[in-house]
Amino acid sequence: MNIKHISIGILAAISLIFSFEADAQFSAERRAYVETISVPDHPDRVYAVGEQATLRLEAYAGGVPVDGVWVRYQSGDELMPPQVKDSVQIRQGVAYMPIGTRTEPGFKTISYQFEVAGQKYRDMVNVGFSPEKLQPLTPVPADFDEFWAKVVAEAEAVDLNPVVTPLPQYSTETVEVSKVKLTVGPGGRNIYAYLSRPKDGKKHPVLFDPPGAGNRKRSSSTFYADRGYIYMNINIHHDADSELPDDQYNAIVNPIADYTHMGIEDPDSFYYKAVYAACSRCIDYLCSLPDWDGKNVGVTGGSQGGALTIVTAALNDKVTFCAPFYPALCDLLGATQGRAPGWPKYYLNGPEKQGAENTLAYYDVANFARKVTCPVFYAFGYNDPTCCPTSTYAVYNVITAPKTLAATFTNGHWRFSVTNQEAIAWMEAQLK
Repeated sequence: MNIKHISIGILAAISLIFSFEADAQFSAERRAYVETISVPDHPDRVYAVGEQATLRLEAYAGGVPVDGVWVRYQSGDELMPPQVKDSVQIRQGVAYMPIGTRTEPGFKTISYQFEVAGQKYRDMVNVGFSPEKLQPLTPVPADFDEFWAKVVAEAEAVDLNPVVTPLPQYSTETVEVSKVKLTVGPGGRNIYAYLSRPKDGKKHPVLFDPPGAGNRKRSSSTFYADRGYIYMNINIHHDADSELPDDQYNAIVNPIADYTHMGIEDPDSFYYKAVYAACSRCIDYLCSLPDWDGKNVGVTGGSQGGALTIVTAALNDKVTFCAPFYPALCDLLGATQGRAPGWPKYYLNGPEKQGAENTLAYYDVANFARKVTCPVFYAFGYNDPTCCPTSTYAVYNVITAPKTLAATFTNGHWRFSVTNQEAIAWMEAQLK
């Protein structure tokens, strides 16, 4: 037997053993070393105005209660400068921090941070004070209805002129995906959309999905078409075709990166004017399809898409149900009166252009929510710093149509899958 070969074999075996040991030594953690639980003394996070709120923090390091560690915290009205800054020591795994109270309906925020083994841990918690009594602070313009009736009529006077391009690369055995170009307003304004339709030859409900904020490309999806809907999602920007190469697409959208402020000086020049009208026209297009069932028209979206969901349902009476998630553009003038405004937080960090206050009253989702007549599934999180609950709850409160509230306490600007499933089941229950 060759001794050299034996030695090589032994070395290989030793190397393999060390490899296994190294893998074990440096394997990824399967749970956090420091785990925390933070719960207000009212587990539902709702207090009456004038009632004092307290946060209980539990912290464990490797399963052992943390002891002697200082926690820095601050609390105040949501999105406003903190009213209290202090620190408290964790004793046997527990610390208590006063959140405070409010003298009128709204939300307060407490945020905290501490350090264990050289690593910082932080979180924030929002609690509501009589949130069911919150009302929007943005006024309703006297000619609000007339303004939007004219805008929609002008858009409807333009032929949609749909151009449909099949996209077999995104299609499946059961769903046909296409790109659609629609002319949605005066001056040749157009939008691009992805349209997904079941291939079964039957009639189906339609579901419109307006976009969240930003200039990124949208993607095609067969999720809802697989569930029996004719589904369409859009890019709100003129000429922004998500099928374009990135450089060409970016050349279109980069110049309008600040679109939330474009034309804000006047209601007739504001960027969202064409956007709101376009969403209504998308409903008209979906209801012109031969495979629409002639009865069911839904809208659902999150953030800016949640705002556009409510706006679309208010502007187009063909909509039979809508499901907005954490809608943006709610109670836009809140900051002018010292209260947390919805995204994009106009006036929170300084003045806006002259005329903006008047313009925003025409575009505030609160003033559209009052006009919605179809059933509404309304979802948001208490810990959302983007579309804050002060604004979203105020808008929910003015909806007089049949409504279902799905408020979850610990999520921020995102959704739990449980809430998604609840919304899907709710939408299916609306179908006639």
